[in-house]
Amino acid sequence: MIRATVLRALVLTAAFTAGLTPVTCLGENSNRLPTKATKELPRELLSLLRQKKMPKYSPIVVRVFKEEAELEVWKRDSTGLFQILKLYPICRWSGDLGPKLQEGDRQAPEGFYTITPELMNPNSNFYLAINVGYPNSFDKANKRDGSLLMIHGDCSSSGCYAMTDEQISEIYSLARDSFLGGQPSFQVQAYPFRMTPANLARHRNNPNFAFWKMLKIGNDHFETTHLEPKVDVCNRLYVFDAKPPPNSPSPLVFNPTDKCPVFVVNPKIARQALEKQHTDELEYAQLLKDNVPAAPVYSGWDGGMNKAFLARFPGRVTLSKVLPWGPYLPQLPPIPWVDNDGSLTSKWFGASFSKPIVCDPARASFLSSVLAGYRC
Repeated sequence: MIRATVLRALVLTAAFTAGLTPVTCLGENSNRLPTKATKELPRELLSLLRQKKMPKYSPIVVRVFKEEAELEVWKRDSTGLFQILKLYPICRWSGDLGPKLQEGDRQAPEGFYTITPELMNPNSNFYLAINVGYPNSFDKANKRDGSLLMIHGDCSSSGCYAMTDEQISEIYSLARDSFLGGQPSFQVQAYPFRMTPANLARHRNNPNFAFWKMLKIGNDHFETTHLEPKVDVCNRLYVFDAKPPPNSPSPLVFNPTDKCPVFVVNPKIARQALEKQHTDELEYAQLLKDNVPAAPVYSGWDGGMNKAFLARFPGRVTLSKVLPWGPYLPQLPPIPWVDNDGSLTSKWFGASFSKPIVCDPARASFLSSVLAGYRC
């Protein structure tokens, strides 16, 4: 019933773009669409779409980076690959680096989230809003809770990623148009920082380090292929681009809290990702050898703001009232590395391979396979 209502809303929204009056909207059942939710993209952005050969209604992927306070919108171009369309400085995010764990901790979420039309809020008190869908299946499997975590306007955040009204107007319209193009959902990838060896080296002492390395696998899949990674959850862990083993008689079934089924990682995607990971690990090793200073685990500040907004919104970032590294912080189990050669490659990313890797939980710990780069 909900899906039928949303589809009807999309049709009516499309009718609006053709000059008709809408009566229903994305994420709503009966309210009329406010003008701010139906605005055409700015002329400059439409021109940029043409320049980059990106169809107006093609799918998007949104990527968020806390420490840099930046949000990227990627869009599928005429070749079928995602390319970056525009980078938006984030006006305000709250909490500290690290995932959201519980209601009221002011943490903006980190992870992979699927946005469907009903998560679009055209009547938000913060101009326009996109609910990121927290908690997702990974969060629930790890007993994390919270609600109403948004990307919205008004440059004010309590666990959200807040943009200016002008920015969220563009982002909302790009998301809306992707739905009108037939895309049932789009992906939001939320990271603590850009997943570079330098940033990982600086944050190597953070209790979320294992979690962040797991996110990096999905990041590397996207950055090396420019394709949206397929995301599943099993054994309380993210799994990226899994497919059934050759000649498997049945489809894969993932349960977020159960052991993972036997699967293979798409070898073409995995090889490209591992090539990047191998380059990154060499740089990471050199940084550790050079004893690059480690960042403090807790910043003491409540979130951050892109420097582009510091003069415009003075005093918006204050000292933190919540210590996110309290005793309630759940820890992922230690990484039981299965390799014995002592190499940094095996300890961080896993070994290279030339054929599909079959992950059999009966023979090896899946935690090793995920965090060691698919080595089972």
